[in-house]
Amino acid sequence: MTAEMHGMCTDRFAAVRDTLQRSLDEGRDVGASVAVFLDGEPVVDLWGGSADPERSVPWGPDTITNVFSTTKTMTALCALILADRGELDVHAPVARYWPEFKASGKEGVEVRHLLGHTAGLSGWAEPLAPEDLADWERCTSLLAAQEPWWEPGSASGYHAATQGYLVGEVVRRVSGRTLGTFFREEVAEPLGADFHIGLPASADGRVARLIPHAPTELDAILGDAALADRAIAERTLGNPSITGETSWETWWRRAEIPAANGHGNARSVATVQSVLACGGESGGVRLLSPSGCRAVFEEQSNGIDLVLGVPLRFGLGFGLANELAPVGPGACFWGGYGGSLVFIDQDARLCVAYVMNKMADNLVGDRRGMEILLAAATA
Repeated sequence: MTAEMHGMCTDRFAAVRDTLQRSLDEGRDVGASVAVFLDGEPVVDLWGGSADPERSVPWGPDTITNVFSTTKTMTALCALILADRGELDVHAPVARYWPEFKASGKEGVEVRHLLGHTAGLSGWAEPLAPEDLADWERCTSLLAAQEPWWEPGSASGYHAATQGYLVGEVVRRVSGRTLGTFFREEVAEPLGADFHIGLPASADGRVARLIPHAPTELDAILGDAALADRAIAERTLGNPSITGETSWETWWRRAEIPAANGHGNARSVATVQSVLACGGESGGVRLLSPSGCRAVFEEQSNGIDLVLGVPLRFGLGFGLANELAPVGPGACFWGGYGGSLVFIDQDARLCVAYVMNKMADNLVGDRRGMEILLAAATA
């Protein structure tokens, strides 16, 4: 059965349209959206399939969903904007902006360590329930008091949930606004991007609930788990344990969880990140200087990630080219639990985004997004 698909796609990028159609027809996707922006302009803006597992509600042009860690790219962009303005020094100690953070030997931890997942604070030592993630003060104060789990700056350990609180609190201390508010006022609204970190109730009716994968053990989620530090991985990913079902909760949508609960679609993701792809300006809106965009490539780590157990190379808030991700030297990327993905190539002035509702059972990479990216990159 051929799934319905809508939107626009230029002839040059027909392979992207065909790739999404095939994934929907084969059932690998239930509902999804894909966007490709070139020189800041959409050349692909497609959506199709269903917004619900029963396939009774079509995925529409304004359907949005939780993209999990693709949200991190939005949070990082906020920090890059402040750094480009001269209001934030990524090489300064975090404690310059957040004095309480210097507790437990963290005086030397720099802002760049937060952005590069090398701060040694990949999880909370104190047990947390999922609902505790809605308590900003509790989550940030615990991290400020906590001792790092490894030497900051020495290696990456994916800060799956904590990165958003760490970077978000720095943004709040510098700007006087919460991360979600700063993002809305300084990024989403100027660009006209339908992306939210802290979803208003008025948008609930447009949300496609994520379709979780079957329950899996930590080893299966990690993949080559033998390379991960088991104690760190378990404390990071299991406290609290977040699943696709968590995203269904009203408290989750309303909270600001800047590493994980952003809601949007491929068009809104690409609209925002085309700024980074195009030297800081997209759609007539300038948010960064060209040098501010290139700052993302300042390498923070390159090696086996202590949490995910795979080779990763991090810049300032984004993944960079390495053996696991053989992309060009001008490219950066990241994705979300379940499969969402954004890819930015500053040399080609290209941005590719894929957002879906059917989750895959992995944290690192997904075949569907990779196929979309390959089709776009080779067009």
